[in-house]
Amino acid sequence: MQDAVIIGGSFAGLTATLQLGRASRSVTVIDAGVPRNRNSSGAHGVAGWDGLSPSAILERFRADLRAYPSVTQRSGTVTAIHGEEGAFSVTLADGEKSAAKRIILAHGVRDILPDIPGLAQAWGQTVLHCPYCHGYEVKGAPLAVLATHPMSAHQALMLRADWSAQVTLITGGMEGLDLDVLATAGVQIETRALETATADATGIDLSLSGGATARFAALFVGPRTSLAASPAEQLGCASADGPTGSFVKVGAMAQTSVPGVFAAGDLSRPMPNINFALADGAQAGTGCHASLLFPDLVTPLEVTP
Repeated sequence: MQDAVIIGGSFAGLTATLQLGRASRSVTVIDAGVPRNRNSSGAHGVAGWDGLSPSAILERFRADLRAYPSVTQRSGTVTAIHGEEGAFSVTLADGEKSAAKRIILAHGVRDILPDIPGLAQAWGQTVLHCPYCHGYEVKGAPLAVLATHPMSAHQALMLRADWSAQVTLITGGMEGLDLDVLATAGVQIETRALETATADATGIDLSLSGGATARFAALFVGPRTSLAASPAEQLGCASADGPTGSFVKVGAMAQTSVPGVFAAGDLSRPMPNINFALADGAQAGTGCHASLLFPDLVTPLEVTP
């Protein structure tokens, strides 16, 4: 029986593991090997690592953890979790099982891009999601935003304010957008639908309905996110709806509504960012440790029916 099993070996999961490892607690971190930002060439806005590839940062994390003998790093995909606080059983796709007193969920969410040819192939390169993460690298260049939900207008206004004077919002006829506010801010409005995207090393060509084409340095898209098939569903963790999809509710110590289960990173907040994931991981790791020492200190998140 280990002290904790951590599901997800990216920024939040490895940071949580580090906290428990430094307390000499027995912990296994299970990583499926498909971090959300795996297609990105650089992690920007992260102090000390600005511009370094996410894969390189994660490899440094994994190397750091190898110094702690109570930590086990395991590749695999979790298919089921059963049990309760103090006696959880985690089953992997290969049939192996791990027993743990606590669970930390840090596996992130799944991005759901619009079903438009070319977007998936350029995701993380010239099809981007976050001005803070990628805006500086395309600063001053023509940029496009694809309207996928009401927050897309917010994204276009942000880009127009501080990153580029040439921002086009492709609405495709979406209703509910305040076009007057966008126009006043200098955002160009394109009502034709995006049909295909073709990216190369210097930008992306967008084909619109009616045969029109336009070229931009990057296309910003706010994808929908999904927690489908997450262990959080099996465990019954309470969730809330965010602007792009649902996320797991957590308390001040990263505890969920289920006793003994903690959550960190993108799956536990409506706004994803590496810096937030690092902080969430530290909170989940220390919260989990505190619950092992003082069970009455960290009580499950109370959820109003």
